[in-house]
Amino acid sequence: MLRLPGRTSMKVLGRDTSINVRKVLWTLDELGLAYDHEGQWGTPEAPTRSDAFLALNPNGLIPVLIDGASVWWESNAICRYLAGRAGRDDLLPLGPRARAPVEMWMDWQATSLNNIPAFLALVRGDTRFSAGEIADSAGRWTEVMKVLDDHLAGSGEYAAGAAFTLADIVLCLAAHRYFSTPIAHGDFKAMRRWMERLSTRPAYAAWCSPRTP
Repeated sequence: MLRLPGRTSMKVLGRDTSINVRKVLWTLDELGLAYDHEGQWGTPEAPTRSDAFLALNPNGLIPVLIDGASVWWESNAICRYLAGRAGRDDLLPLGPRARAPVEMWMDWQATSLNNIPAFLALVRGDTRFSAGEIADSAGRWTEVMKVLDDHLAGSGEYAAGAAFTLADIVLCLAAHRYFSTPIAHGDFKAMRRWMERLSTRPAYAAWCSPRTP
């Protein structure tokens, strides 16, 4: 955490085409917290390798959250911070046994469902990957998503059990990205039912739109 004197309002820095930025924006909307979104960061207009941004996050990555005099980075850590700040132990339980599955699935998403070559090539237009690499990536991606579908088939209504938590936010954004990419998708009935339940939440419509795969 970096301390900044004189800051008073909550701000999120980062373009909303980033799945990690949308995790934070969805969480803020679920919490009903007021914030300003500076969506130019991470675009040519405001590069994250600039001195101004690196002073906030030396990794040069979005999102960054500025909350008063404090600066935070790492999307899942920001989501946890916000839930704790708001006293929302329904989204992030206090007890270790109830909290563990929420954090487990959040960390699984961050480690297993980021930087997918098939998405980068077919949606972002990244030209670094061959056709074979894209096809292999798409197949592996579906295998990983089957882990989530199998889990949801027996977990109850939501990822960590009977209640909606932060795990559902980060996993749903990852599932939305998967189904938005033009590849062959698995017949994931449990996942689709779960996403239908989540689609009734106002923040789902805002951050799982066709504009933001």
